[in-house]
Amino acid sequence: MTTTADTAARTYEVKTYGCQMNVHDSERLTGLLEDAGYVAAPDGEQADVVVFNTCAVRENADNKLYGNLGHLAPVKAAKPGMQIAVGGCLAQKDRDTITAKAPYVDVVFGTHNIGSLPALLERARVNEEAQVEILESLEVFPSTLPTKRESAYAAWVSISVGCNNTCTFCIVPSLRGKEKDRRPGEILAEIEALVAEGVTEVTLLGQNVNAYGVEFGDRQAFSKLLRACGDIEGLERVRFTSPHPAEFTDDVIEAMAETPNVMPSLHMPLQSGSDRVLKAMRRSYRSTKYLGIIEKVRALVPDAALTTDIIVGFPGETEEDFEETLRVVAASRFTSAFTFQYSIRPGTPAATMPDQVPPAVVKDRYQRLVALQEEISWELNKEQVGRTLEVMVSEGEGRKDAETRRLSGRAPDNRLVHFAVPDASLGEVRPGDMVTVEVTYAAPHHLVADTVLGLRRTRSGDAWERRTAQPAQPAGVSLGMPAVGVPAPLPPAPACG
Repeated sequence: MTTTADTAARTYEVKTYGCQMNVHDSERLTGLLEDAGYVAAPDGEQADVVVFNTCAVRENADNKLYGNLGHLAPVKAAKPGMQIAVGGCLAQKDRDTITAKAPYVDVVFGTHNIGSLPALLERARVNEEAQVEILESLEVFPSTLPTKRESAYAAWVSISVGCNNTCTFCIVPSLRGKEKDRRPGEILAEIEALVAEGVTEVTLLGQNVNAYGVEFGDRQAFSKLLRACGDIEGLERVRFTSPHPAEFTDDVIEAMAETPNVMPSLHMPLQSGSDRVLKAMRRSYRSTKYLGIIEKVRALVPDAALTTDIIVGFPGETEEDFEETLRVVAASRFTSAFTFQYSIRPGTPAATMPDQVPPAVVKDRYQRLVALQEEISWELNKEQVGRTLEVMVSEGEGRKDAETRRLSGRAPDNRLVHFAVPDASLGEVRPGDMVTVEVTYAAPHHLVADTVLGLRRTRSGDAWERRTAQPAQPAGVSLGMPAVGVPAPLPPAPACG
């Protein structure tokens, strides 16, 4: 561990853009920096080291990065010794252009070598020149690196990195490489250690999570892993994201149904309801298979809430193709959908396809899809009124909680619930605790529960209380996108899954 005087008092800030993988990578970057002696910058103070963990999938990702770098240029010029580092997917893709466009950047590192960040910062400082290190393949699985987790009660756990698919709209496989799987024993040991620290909810992460096991030749490895999670005492909630429909097998559905702590929620990207467009996307399933999976899930897990990703306006999409998407959405009855207007991503096969759909047509279709999904979401949420739910209290999800005098949390199916502050006789409510509520009102994107029936204080709440009782530590990771879940994941990127 580095303990030099040069780094002992230096402060850092990590700015994160992109998908859940990036968020979890930033927890590792934060852990690495603190392990090397850096401390999180206090709120309102300029950090000595600013790290951008970038995304290459979201629209205008490069413009946002260079805009943010431009704002920091004069700050750095006026602050001797300040360093700027750029990592993540955009760094992996644009390795040759970042320092050319922003010569004041000190370090550029890729998705395969986040563990090198402290050494690269030190080398740039000593040599007084930019350090660019991009590896083409993963050498050390990231989960072996130090991690500073943002939540005391819920945690991401990577089971694989990379992807073996070749979707024409997606650049992720070229940036994160072929799928690499962790051994089940390593994953379960990490989860058990997290539970010992007070975590009661984990989300299993993979670019194509249900393909887990392909590297060591076990086609049922993912369902076995879900069932093994059910044997971990103290682990109350297990989620996973994002599965690929082509590899969604019956044994996974059975494991979901038969493992009590695997939650009744499923995020499964559709991308398009048109078989012709799915073929052009190189999505190795068709709408009939997709709807068949949903039918099986609903048969075995009746209370499951289903969510998805959809791209509107993929090159060559006709009105008939779009109508097929509306048909599948209406049949699927998603609780919510992350909908995206297609835009060209340089470096992907789709970027050079003919018949790019005019932006005005894409916008019109997008609005029609959103209107349909809003109607379905609201109908499904209205069906929740009168139901009794156990909600895990979360931190920072209800942006209007102070105004409405409510708290917020997630139901087992991952719906967002705003609930009344329980009577003081029940005790103090802490993030990570569980409240039993009765739903009294439904909106398209959340539920309201003005009737609180009980409070269950948990080990997670104890862990949160211990963490917050310690001397205040300023947050080291700022997220560039809105939070939508526990532990505050980002909306899935359209290329991931």
